[in-house]
Amino acid sequence: MAAMKPRTGDGPMEVTKEARSLVMRIPLEGGGRLVVEMNAEEATNLSAALHAAVGLIKK
Repeated sequence: MAAMKPRTGDGPMEVTKEARSLVMRIPLEGGGRLVVEMNAEEATNLSAALHAAVGLIKK
């Protein structure tokens, strides 16, 4: 019998490489995790958007 684990948002943000995609798991404030599957091009676009957002915060 499998162990039951609590569904909390605790834990680090993580990215793992699976067969043909990247899977990003983001802990959520109310509990649980947001799971996003993307390909390399989408990950590159996300990276550029996040860098731009950080640039706006630093101004």
